[in-house]
Amino acid sequence: MTKLSVNINKIATIRNARGHNNPDVVKVALDIEKFGGEGITVHPRPDERHIRYSDVMALKDVVQTDFNIEGYPDARYMEMVRLAKPAQATLVPDPPHVLTSNAGWDTIKHQAELIDIIAELKSYGVRTSIFIGTDLKLIEAAKKIGTDRIELYTEPYASQYHTDKAKAVAPFVTAAKLAHELGLGINAGHDLDLHNLKYLKQSIPQLDEVSIGHALICDALYLGLENTVQLYKRQLIDHEA
Repeated sequence: MTKLSVNINKIATIRNARGHNNPDVVKVALDIEKFGGEGITVHPRPDERHIRYSDVMALKDVVQTDFNIEGYPDARYMEMVRLAKPAQATLVPDPPHVLTSNAGWDTIKHQAELIDIIAELKSYGVRTSIFIGTDLKLIEAAKKIGTDRIELYTEPYASQYHTDKAKAVAPFVTAAKLAHELGLGINAGHDLDLHNLKYLKQSIPQLDEVSIGHALICDALYLGLENTVQLYKRQLIDHEA
């Protein structure tokens, strides 16, 4: 089964707009778990424009499913992971000023530093994952740096899905096949939604986890959070079932 990890950054964005604690990020995380979500993802940025350091510290004590902290592995991020000890740390290569993650790691260019970073994260007892595209050479290099998993950056798939979904998913199928052969776990995320998620799952049965935030929270405004979590989980049911 592919697990659904819900990114709750947008919940924090709404809260921060008014400066109070409504909606309550911790309560929403617990509700998502209650509604069937199998993981909680946060991406705390240095400017705290959505998830704050204090949110991470509060969540670490209450999340019962997989707690996943995404981020650029600077000193601040590494210390946060050391203290919070989430189930998973997902490394993204984007600098602090970008709006959202928009590329994967060059695991050849950054091999030496990533080897050290991943070794340190593993010393904390944390599973590691790195955000990456579908370049097969970079996936082979990902294996060499010691990461447990990769997270496929799926924006190119999502942007081409309505034009030619078979063509859009093809490089991801090839990349996932190689990653699986190399013994890497496979996550996926970015611009996945109720329209394109099922086809991705059917095409890549090896998927361990998808991380979805923006689209899921937008859908929840119309459909309700509990119903939306269940709808996304249904897209991940093995199609043979």
